[in-house]
Amino acid sequence: MSGSASANNSRLNYFIAGLSANIIWGFFAIPLRLIAAWPADTILYFRIFFSFVFVWMFLFLFRYSDWKRDWEGMKQMSAKERKRIIFLLVLSSVLIMGNWFTFIYAVNNVSIKSAAFAYLICPLITTLAGCLILKEKLSKIKWISLSMALVSVIMLAQTSLIEVFWAILIASFYAFYMIIQRVLRDIDKFNFLAVQLVICSLIVLPMSFMSDTPVPSSLLFWGMIALIAIVFTIIPLFLSMYALNGIASATMGILIYINPIISFAVAVFYFNEVISIGQFLAYLLLLAAIVLYNSAFIRQIFSKLAKREPI
Repeated sequence: MSGSASANNSRLNYFIAGLSANIIWGFFAIPLRLIAAWPADTILYFRIFFSFVFVWMFLFLFRYSDWKRDWEGMKQMSAKERKRIIFLLVLSSVLIMGNWFTFIYAVNNVSIKSAAFAYLICPLITTLAGCLILKEKLSKIKWISLSMALVSVIMLAQTSLIEVFWAILIASFYAFYMIIQRVLRDIDKFNFLAVQLVICSLIVLPMSFMSDTPVPSSLLFWGMIALIAIVFTIIPLFLSMYALNGIASATMGILIYINPIISFAVAVFYFNEVISIGQFLAYLLLLAAIVLYNSAFIRQIFSKLAKREPI
């Protein structure tokens, strides 16, 4: 009995880690809005630089053996395979940088709702991209849910075309980034991020020197950038990686939706953003599409809970 209880506690820890990561990301708009006076590109540059420093410090202090293993694995690959991985690393770096920039810009210059909407439709766009690029098969229910999501996007466009544009842009960058993550399954995700941050830093370094914006002198700016790099980048990423060691990726896929739901709550109740009737109906339709899309897995979860099996 004690062994079973210990296993259940361990699985609960993994679940809490995955839940915590998405709860943290849900509040990301708050520190971003506190530094909204600075341009989005300036915030992006220093988020990348700070994340680069903290990720590599963490890697060498706590994950050097994992880094060494992947590095040795890279050296043993054929030249063709190495070139393929390097190309995908560079492409994914550009995509994640585009995702970060569009998210920052949308939160501070468009609306938090548009950024939250992006992460509601992102898993659906990822699925569609996986179907078109990786030739993954989709069931009829998933096609119906994707069609419902498209209708919700069209409905939202009737009320705010600019919000839809930025939501789709943010979601598309992240969706194609996730497709590359699926292709590069065997590379440790933290090592993957560390190399991406090197590439991103090399890309934005000359941009930062050419920028007309002076280096910020505000303690608020530097405090929020450090907070974003540690609390809203490294910690949730590590928690989500830890969670995947003990819960199914499908379970994590469900937990991801907590992030935009919290973001919507932050937008409406903390920043007093207004949701029109048309937007509300569009969001409801999208939530229905998400429930339908995940219906088989939701039924599986309830079945396992009824039988007290691990999820």
